[in-house]
Amino acid sequence: MVVRERLAAMVATASDGAVTAKEALAATVPLSALGVTSLAQMRLIDAVETEFGVEIDLSGEGFDLLDDLDALARHIASSGRSGS
Repeated sequence: MVVRERLAAMVATASDGAVTAKEALAATVPLSALGVTSLAQMRLIDAVETEFGVEIDLSGEGFDLLDDLDALARHIASSGRSGS
């Protein structure tokens, strides 16, 4: 599975289905505008860090990463991780 598609599925799981994977993939607005809550963002952080072995630093650009599927995928790629 492509990283971006896996991340979209993780968004759907973290948001308890409030935002579907299809919606996350097609998003032209920040994920928070689609309904990804702060609780869902925390769940997404845990899932991404566990599955991809990357750290999301919330003191830096971390919050921006959580609102943009493409930015999050680039962050994972730049860390040299592609999944387990």
